[in-house]
Amino acid sequence: MTRSSMKLASLKLAATSMLLVSPCLGGCAVAVIGGLAAAGGVGYEAAQERGVNGTYDDINLRSTVNSTLNNQYGNIASTVYTGKVLLTGSSPTPQAKSQAVQVASQVPGVVRVFDEIQVAPTEDTGGLAQDTWITTQVRSGLMFDGDIRSGNYTILTDHQSVYLMGSARSQTELDRATQHARYVPGVQRVVSYVDVRYGDPSAPPPVTAQAPPPPVTSPAAPRAYSAAPSAAPSGPSTYNAPIQVQKL
Repeated sequence: MTRSSMKLASLKLAATSMLLVSPCLGGCAVAVIGGLAAAGGVGYEAAQERGVNGTYDDINLRSTVNSTLNNQYGNIASTVYTGKVLLTGSSPTPQAKSQAVQVASQVPGVVRVFDEIQVAPTEDTGGLAQDTWITTQVRSGLMFDGDIRSGNYTILTDHQSVYLMGSARSQTELDRATQHARYVPGVQRVVSYVDVRYGDPSAPPPVTAQAPPPPVTSPAAPRAYSAAPSAAPSGPSTYNAPIQVQKL
């Protein structure tokens, strides 16, 4: 068996294991999915509509993009969904930022590049921990909402901006997902790169009412920030971050 075959088999095994144990764990589902995501995102992402093979291809493509950039243009990270590459992080100059986008777009297999790189210094440890905390809160909100198929969303937070990639079953579902993200303390904006899939491509989109925002209780004042990722972020927050929907 070749190395690539072994990796694909491992992906399939992880996905199957997750599906088998999740119904038995009830309230522990969050821990299971979170643990698998921490181990490389295999179990969590394999449950998405892109499937195991699609997930495997995206993981390989992300690795190739990161290796090609090789930290030459700043502290840049890539997120990949069905061949679409989201670049986040920071570059020291506009020229370096532009070069990074151009280099990434030339990697074989890349369908499109979304440029969200900031021309700024590298984010400090406290900022990174705050971004991690925000991502965890957004993911939890989506997972506990029965009207959202959370496995179809990839969530990334960078410089307090939440980026959503993936696919939604309807505009209503996507609206609910973005509403969850915008009300997390510390979030400055929510950017959607999510495809809305209505099922049969030949059928017209269903007419649905605007989804109301999920119930939001008045949040307590954020605690003083510490370096621990589990701590709430400090600083001002509107709890009502603007939403930007990007054309795909």
